[in-house]
Amino acid sequence: MASAALEILGLGLCVLGWVGVILSCGLPMWQVSAFIDSHIVVAQTTWEGLWMNCVVQSTGQMQCKVYDSILALSPEVQAGRALTVLVALLGLVALMVTVVGAQCTTCVRAGKVKSWIVIAGGTIYIVCGILVLIPVCWFANIIISGFYDPNVPSSKKREMGAALYIGWAATALLIFGGSLICCCSCSRGEENAFPVKYSASSRRPTSNGEYDKKNYV
Repeated sequence: MASAALEILGLGLCVLGWVGVILSCGLPMWQVSAFIDSHIVVAQTTWEGLWMNCVVQSTGQMQCKVYDSILALSPEVQAGRALTVLVALLGLVALMVTVVGAQCTTCVRAGKVKSWIVIAGGTIYIVCGILVLIPVCWFANIIISGFYDPNVPSSKKREMGAALYIGWAATALLIFGGSLICCCSCSRGEENAFPVKYSASSRRPTSNGEYDKKNYV
């Protein structure tokens, strides 16, 4: 029962991480305007994401525009789009695989095959976490490098947006949850690998009606 509870906990963490990836993919706040000079009055803030950029006025009005051309996008944006969409699809596959092999379901008969199915689901979740980490760290590296680059004007400097932090949190949840699922399934497989067999000894009476003494040794 303890392994089943930990397995459900790991699956819940992975689902939260998967939802976080979808949220991070859709949010336009991958990089936001950085205002370094304190004497500048901020009239608007620029948000840039994977699918659109938005301009938020000081009055609260927001205008967003979807990118016109896919091929004109920078490499990090194209990679971020591809990897986040791929992770969203893989997360759905991992969810179905893990549910099929979970201890709380009866889709597959209990045994080694059931444990292997759950391990496959947990492994897919770990791969999803690693794939999400690539575009998030890529964006963070570009933003930090541009922020400290003296050749970049202050108006062009950017800071890390909320979508990056959500992506890091989703990565941690996916990797930790997937590892928890795999560990619980491995321990369950070891328990099922060595079943205890009991066999009753057959005691036959001898010709004189008494049992053989070797049966009691």
